[in-house]
Amino acid sequence: MNIKSYLSPKTRVKKSLIEGRGLFGIRQIKKGELVGIKGGHIIGWKTLQRIRHLIGDSYFQIDDDFVIGPLKSNEVGKIMMFLNHSCNPNIGVRGEITFVAMRDIKAEEELTIDYAMVDNDIYKTKCNCAQKNCRKIIAGKDWQKKTLQKKYRGYFSRYIQDKIDKISVG
Repeated sequence: MNIKSYLSPKTRVKKSLIEGRGLFGIRQIKKGELVGIKGGHIIGWKTLQRIRHLIGDSYFQIDDDFVIGPLKSNEVGKIMMFLNHSCNPNIGVRGEITFVAMRDIKAEEELTIDYAMVDNDIYKTKCNCAQKNCRKIIAGKDWQKKTLQKKYRGYFSRYIQDKIDKISVG
């Protein structure tokens, strides 16, 4: 089975000033326009723990017990979205695995996402985005911050939005 993610023909992967490689617009991208769709296998947490050393952080959480991503190291490059974190992102999520522009994006601009829109894991890491509003440290539970819930309304993954809805009602 040949699996891969879809990246808009208006994008290219190249060296990022944030970290490693990043996804960049090569032509203007309009607000709401499709940028990418995450591909991969549906993987349970037990399997993920067994293969994580092979696939790194190339997976994407879609449920408490499941992620979508590669099963083997030779699939990583085909599945990676190359969306680095920024505390001032220009990409958000529509649905579960579809990524769209949150605003008009200029050619040559790096496409970034705030991991708070997609992550529900236990980690803390230093942020490299260098934005004026940088949080300095990003964590896997940042989606719980009310300020971010308000800022990214309409751009959280369905999985994270369901969690927000539960705590808002409960």
